[in-house]
Amino acid sequence: MAEGQERRGQARNVLGEPLAECCTSPMTGFYRTGCCETGPEDIGAHVICAQVTEEFLLFSAARGNDLVTPAPELGFPGLKPGDRWCVTAARWQEALDAGVAPPVVLAATHERALEFVSLEDLKRLALDLV
Repeated sequence: MAEGQERRGQARNVLGEPLAECCTSPMTGFYRTGCCETGPEDIGAHVICAQVTEEFLLFSAARGNDLVTPAPELGFPGLKPGDRWCVTAARWQEALDAGVAPPVVLAATHERALEFVSLEDLKRLALDLV
């Protein structure tokens, strides 16, 4: 575990509950643990568990972050619509403002996301609210 990284079970989600897993196929998270855990090294705050859409992937690529093209040397398979991925809070908010924010999994979205985005906005696009 990297210095400063939270231990699974200690991290909380935006609902104040233990942080759930986002995705292990492909393996996501700043620390590649499958969770949107964060720490001091995670300057971009990769804390929102999003189910990416084609619109979001195109939007992200247009802003210089190509999440589609595989980078095998980095262990990155490339994403396709429907994959879950820990995205940066700032990029998600930017996508929301542009009308292309992907849906989110609140249980797997780190509470630090609330420093950047509102819980109301996250709830509007939540996949896991009944």
